[in-house]
Amino acid sequence: MKIITESEALKNVSILDDAWNSIETFAFIPDKSGVEVSWIENALDLFPLGLKEDHFCLLTSGSTGKPKLIVVEKKRSESLVKVIHEKQKNDSAKNTILVLPLNYSYAFINQWLWARVMKRDFIISPGFKDPAQMANILSKNDETMICLVGAQIPLLKKHLPGYKFRGVVRVNFAGGPYPHNEIGYINQTFPNAKVFNNYGCAEAMPRLTIRSHVESEDPSNVGKPLPGIEIKSDEDGALIFRSSYQLSAYYSDSGLVQVPDKSWIPSGDFGEILDSGYVKIKGRSNEVYKRYGEKIALPNLIRVVKTIWDGQAIFYREKDNNGEEGHVLVCCPEPNEKQLKEILKVFRAQYTRIHWPLRIEGVNEIPLLGNDKIDVSGLKADEKKKLLWRQRT
Repeated sequence: MKIITESEALKNVSILDDAWNSIETFAFIPDKSGVEVSWIENALDLFPLGLKEDHFCLLTSGSTGKPKLIVVEKKRSESLVKVIHEKQKNDSAKNTILVLPLNYSYAFINQWLWARVMKRDFIISPGFKDPAQMANILSKNDETMICLVGAQIPLLKKHLPGYKFRGVVRVNFAGGPYPHNEIGYINQTFPNAKVFNNYGCAEAMPRLTIRSHVESEDPSNVGKPLPGIEIKSDEDGALIFRSSYQLSAYYSDSGLVQVPDKSWIPSGDFGEILDSGYVKIKGRSNEVYKRYGEKIALPNLIRVVKTIWDGQAIFYREKDNNGEEGHVLVCCPEPNEKQLKEILKVFRAQYTRIHWPLRIEGVNEIPLLGNDKIDVSGLKADEKKKLLWRQRT
């Protein structure tokens, strides 16, 4: 089976077309994935005959940080692309411009495969590696659909202040919290675009729900399940799904696991299904936890902080002096003394001490992963963070 790296595909994207047209299963991986090629080869060698044909594989670390090779049937993803196209009303988009890593499942399905299936133009930009060139490509094209993650909004503000990309007609967000509080800036930057919140996971490859921004004022509302998808919460409040488009198998350090059709799969999030049919996300499985017996939902704390703080606010987890799980708040840029007092004031007004952060730290730049998601591990280890406040113990 063939292994294709992102750099190979970006130099000659027809390599992906050839691989897709071939009956042979292929793996599409980033250049720097943290795993040896031999690890991928070992996985492919374990595939039974049914997985060695008409499938493709993408590498993800998911919410665990451990590598996982996701195996998906090609025709399922082609069917999902058509469903996404209909839900986003993408007929008006005649091309899509890549600003994310292509090996990211969101970009691979929602952009490259969409362009292939719907016979649109697929245009590659350097993304934020070269913001000026990216802006040039965005400015000279019309009827464009783009896909972003929320962590890229500060990069847009920093590198391309005042730009208006009038040719963009669709802006999709996924891969992290939906930037609801930035909708004013998004509308100014893409004045002719409709904006969508997309929710899913690699195991869904990658879409479970889609919601137009105008459907709800609640950023935790991610929309209704797409046709062919069911979502429910289990007895612990974790969201599970089954989908006509879900993965066929996955490979991890524990070996190869084949996933039966229509089996229930964890999404990695806690949430609930509203009476209206909409799905409401309460947080990633690593963002909702118990502290001294009380449930802590970090996304809720972020939303409260954002009511009085316009910068970025991110939590990472660590244990306190008693060995109990806790959380640390990082603000970017560093808040001044007055702003820090306002942040502390909102915690004291709305939450008991158990919900307060162990510390508040400040940075002037948030580290990002190769797929432009926030590098929480890198942030936690950043020695340049400035200690602004510490909870007395």
